[in-house]
Amino acid sequence: MARIVMKFGGTSMAGIERIRTVAARVKTEVDAGHQVAVVVSAMAGETDRLVGFCREAAPLYDPREYDVVVASGEQVTSGLLAIVLQAAGVPARSFLGWQLPIATSDAHASARILSIDTGSLDAVLASGAVAVIPGFQGMAADGRVSTLGRGGSDTSAVAVAAAMKADRCDIYTDVDGVYTTDPRIVPRARKLKRVTYEEMLELASVGAKVLQTRSVGLAMKEGVRVRVLSSFTGDGGADQGTLIVGDAEIEETEMEEQLITGIAHDRNEAKVTLADVPDRPGAVAHIFGPLAAASINVDMIVQNVAHTGGSTDVTFTVPAAELARALDVLEGERERIGFSRMLHDTKVVKISVVGVGMRSHAGVASTMFKALADRGINIQAITTSEIKVSVLIEEDYTELAVRVLHTAYGLDAPVA
Repeated sequence: MARIVMKFGGTSMAGIERIRTVAARVKTEVDAGHQVAVVVSAMAGETDRLVGFCREAAPLYDPREYDVVVASGEQVTSGLLAIVLQAAGVPARSFLGWQLPIATSDAHASARILSIDTGSLDAVLASGAVAVIPGFQGMAADGRVSTLGRGGSDTSAVAVAAAMKADRCDIYTDVDGVYTTDPRIVPRARKLKRVTYEEMLELASVGAKVLQTRSVGLAMKEGVRVRVLSSFTGDGGADQGTLIVGDAEIEETEMEEQLITGIAHDRNEAKVTLADVPDRPGAVAHIFGPLAAASINVDMIVQNVAHTGGSTDVTFTVPAAELARALDVLEGERERIGFSRMLHDTKVVKISVVGVGMRSHAGVASTMFKALADRGINIQAITTSEIKVSVLIEEDYTELAVRVLHTAYGLDAPVA
């Protein structure tokens, strides 16, 4: 007997027929003798609808009341799934976030999970019933409903799995696993059987949309084994989907053979260039200090060689959604920073190659640079980590760059 957390996203819960399909998958695990907790998202599109109501009601809404509204989507699906399971002969009960409780920070609309009391949950599982838990929500210290931010149901599932010491957390989505790249761009992309936490964290942070970054980071911290698989294909067998685990579960020879795990792209980047910044100590701090104070994340940074006359150009990227705010912050600091012109470009994309094999192989970056150069693709900025190399290129070259790099690193599946 194993303890399993099963998480189903919005597309899986979009209507009673799909909820019946979910219930059938849950029943299969219960019939196999496992203890099962299920974490559910709101129906597809429901959270957007509720957010729209809040914005229509008042542009400057109270985030505590916002949480009350948007948390209701998961309340509906958790109750419906419990009803459908009961009708199928499977004992089940739903828990709202405050009933366990799932304790969170007080940052309404973007709360972080602090702890989960599993006493009631353990009792329900021990009785042979299924516990159905709404994702994305918890309870702040003042006793009010709190939400975790968009995509928070993945984090809820991993946190519940860690708290109840589950053997595995299955994340059911509309894709059947993690691929070497987006199959819509590269038809010969391959599904990966296993990926390390670090690789998945890097892939998620640079554009892969399979899992939320926070959920992967939490899984790595707590050692939760996560499996990504489809709600719509297969029977959920042990050989399906992609398993996300620690290095210890992936043999060293396997990591050596797989130099690069995947290619990711992120169109949500904007490039900012400050021209003629005085080349003196502290100048860069005057740029990035105010951005940090405004909670604007900066990714790639390039400082050009100083011009004659003691000035330089500084280029960096920020999330596209934060561009207007970043420009406003920098304009307010123009006199202190001392730049002459501020340029920006949203027609850029970040392309990343990720793989733990980089630790023991040289030449990964040079392969990337040569492959792009051979196709006339100019690199505007570069950033690296121990297992990732990212470049910024013109947006029009996105699909070509992904296909070229996928082939260059030998990731293409054999022709059938």
